[in-house]
Amino acid sequence: MSGKTREKIGKRGRAAVVVLGDLGRSPRMQYHALSLARQASLQVDIVAYGGSDPHTALLENQSIHIHQMTQWPTVPKGLPKIIHLLMLLLKPLIQFVMLVWFLCVKIPSPDVFIVQNPPSVPTLIAVKWVSRLRRSAFVVDWHNFGYTLLGLSLGRSSRFVTLYKWIEKHYGKKANGSLCVTKAMQHELAQNWGIEATVLYDQPPEFFHPASLQEKHELFCRLNKDLVLLPDVRDCVSTGNVGISNSDLNETLFTTQIDRDIFLKPNRPVLIVSSTSWTPDEDFGMLLEAAVMYDRRVAAILNEDDSTESENIYNGKQYLYPKLLFIITGKGPEREKYEEKIRRLHLKRVAFRTMWLSAEDYPLLLGSADLGVCLHTSSSGLDLPMKVVDMFGCGLPVCAVSFSCIEELVTHENNGLLFSSSSELADELLMLFKGFPDACDRLRSLRNGALQTGSSAKWTTEWEEHARPLINKVISRNCNGCPN
Repeated sequence: MSGKTREKIGKRGRAAVVVLGDLGRSPRMQYHALSLARQASLQVDIVAYGGSDPHTALLENQSIHIHQMTQWPTVPKGLPKIIHLLMLLLKPLIQFVMLVWFLCVKIPSPDVFIVQNPPSVPTLIAVKWVSRLRRSAFVVDWHNFGYTLLGLSLGRSSRFVTLYKWIEKHYGKKANGSLCVTKAMQHELAQNWGIEATVLYDQPPEFFHPASLQEKHELFCRLNKDLVLLPDVRDCVSTGNVGISNSDLNETLFTTQIDRDIFLKPNRPVLIVSSTSWTPDEDFGMLLEAAVMYDRRVAAILNEDDSTESENIYNGKQYLYPKLLFIITGKGPEREKYEEKIRRLHLKRVAFRTMWLSAEDYPLLLGSADLGVCLHTSSSGLDLPMKVVDMFGCGLPVCAVSFSCIEELVTHENNGLLFSSSSELADELLMLFKGFPDACDRLRSLRNGALQTGSSAKWTTEWEEHARPLINKVISRNCNGCPN
């Protein structure tokens, strides 16, 4: 972008992206930062918490500057109730002071602040005050509503939730501009909040794409010890595959390399990926129940009794109903609880692995999988799961929990299937994978739909068409002396 063009959209040539959360787990805000730097030629300051590493594209971009705040410590369990309450009240106050310090002192004055919501408190308050002090524009990117997330733990009738909603609405209306993730949310903001928002659908960036055989083999070599060689784990994946050593780069659970040629194993398990934040708005128990149902229904179809050992079911042969390997990625508060439930299942045809992948390996895993499962239900019913967008970018079809606006993203029988119960999900798994890997016409059709969806639009295109005009407009108005 030329200097004259930059002058038209901002005198300072800077933008600030604010995330009161783990930057590595905030992909949409990472993509905003990349677009601001690459497409708008701005210097970008990101103020966020550390924790998970962001994508290397951010770390390598010389126009992007990451400023990490200190994370608020986890409140220890077992404290007296009054101490626990004081800690909860202190948290937003300390966060507010830290945010103001970083936004006023640690970074140069930007032309615009772009803020992730939720969380709303104290983020919206702090950024609004600082934007007035620094004469900057203020844009809110509505991913969901903070008060509905708080309501999951406190109940919608809680006075804290009512106060939180008032603050979210009051300060959200003070923004110079708003982006949101669905048309349903756009309608809600306009009708009940008095906020005009521009829909910017999540789209996969260029590093989400179907993986080549070479990429799959190299990924499975790296993940081998986490898939097969786990100590004290005995299931349908680890049993019978102990001969696949970590040092053997010619064979993995899914692939074999002969000379320079790589082949997918015909008797490989189905690879299913589910990304979760392990929070109450994702009912992971539904997936576990579906896995148990798949295991039992296949046993009934094949007339097996309970005494049949899992190692005798598969002996290097290809069966009508395959083994399923679920890889569950993500971090969150309920992970340990569900890992303990998984350990108690003892299924013959289904195995689970939980892991956290790097920002570079995660797209490769999606691009190597056979199916994605999404358990996101949305606390507000108005946001869409970005994990599904990423899956479509990799040509990966999904089975997703049905809720009010999910059809803005997942078209049933086209790029995925919707389900409302664990029994429905089990039925879909049986239908999709009967005769795997060669005789799965429905799965192949859904994959074609996912590929078409993922290739129809990319983040850079959507951002250029919808986000950039809004950001240009609010910066221009702010520079011309409009009230902040």
